[in-house]
Amino acid sequence: MTVITEASIKELAGFKSSDAPVLSCYLDVDGRKHVRPKEYLLELESLKKKLLVTHKDQDFSADFALMSEHVRTQLDRHGVRGIAMFSCAAKNYWKVIALPVPVANRLSANQSPVVGPLEAIVHELEPLGVLLVDRQRARMFIFQFGEVVERTELFEPLPREYDRRDDASRGSREREQHHIDELAQQHFRHSAEVVFRLFQEKGFGHLSIGATDDVHAALEHHLHPYLRERLAPRIHVPVAASETDIAKAVFEIEHLVEIEREQSMVLKLRDTLGAGSKAVAGLGAVLDRLNERRVATLLISNGFEQSGWSCACGALAVKGPKCPVDGQEMSRVDDVVSDAVDVALLEGAQIVTCEGNADLDVHGRIGALLRY
Repeated sequence: MTVITEASIKELAGFKSSDAPVLSCYLDVDGRKHVRPKEYLLELESLKKKLLVTHKDQDFSADFALMSEHVRTQLDRHGVRGIAMFSCAAKNYWKVIALPVPVANRLSANQSPVVGPLEAIVHELEPLGVLLVDRQRARMFIFQFGEVVERTELFEPLPREYDRRDDASRGSREREQHHIDELAQQHFRHSAEVVFRLFQEKGFGHLSIGATDDVHAALEHHLHPYLRERLAPRIHVPVAASETDIAKAVFEIEHLVEIEREQSMVLKLRDTLGAGSKAVAGLGAVLDRLNERRVATLLISNGFEQSGWSCACGALAVKGPKCPVDGQEMSRVDDVVSDAVDVALLEGAQIVTCEGNADLDVHGRIGALLRY
């Protein structure tokens, strides 16, 4: 199977077929919901029947056979919770991508692979750094696709604190406490150095820290500015937590990070719309700017689909059949939004897929920040 990366997504988006449909199937095979293969096989059959209702005059039998055969006999669900299959049997095109997260089931026919859901997964599952720390111990993890891809531990024991002191030894006790505090600060500094080294070597999008309020405040002081800029909501697990418990908490942090990212981009779109001409909203306006190659960031509500028109020159439109760019006859497409994502990707635009964002929905479920 193909590995999900930005490069593999762009390769998929670059495949075009104007004379034979490309089928894109996303199937949830998560073992926690579908214990028996029969369950997701029935879902696949249901998706096929629904597609045939809207494409009665087309023959998808060869594509259906490839998908059914793969799901029945070749699917290894170890570490896999969803799959994406792309088929154009008429042109011997067949790609499968295993996904570490569940997906919404869908099957569609278009002139190119539907890659929007893949782009959303890549951005949602950007590597996350997690640092659990107390005054003596630090544990650093990098999570990607729900799995630990890097880990390191640091333990710097503090001297034993003696509680029984008489008044005569108060000065000694205070000096000892001062020394212990200095060692703790040194530990925080070393912990921050470990995190920054991993950031340089491995890279991660955000950093979540699990610590008490006083330890968090002391540690943040030692963090490199690059890391302070990437601080995510704090993770609430103890430093000695199991990796299973940490992974569960990481899932929640990733969700919060993605919501914050989406909201930030939608607010930027809204503010830019109000300030001038470097943003547009609504499908028609966005397609016009894509045709002009002006889109820097494309924002889409998850699940937004709409039929439209596509021209051989690459232009897209809500209404046809005449191309707005060269005046030629255009072809009807089931989901012009998917084609818009393809064009944006190939032009190097950033894709932001928003889940249940009312502000974006108000603007027609799609918007774009422009290059100029």
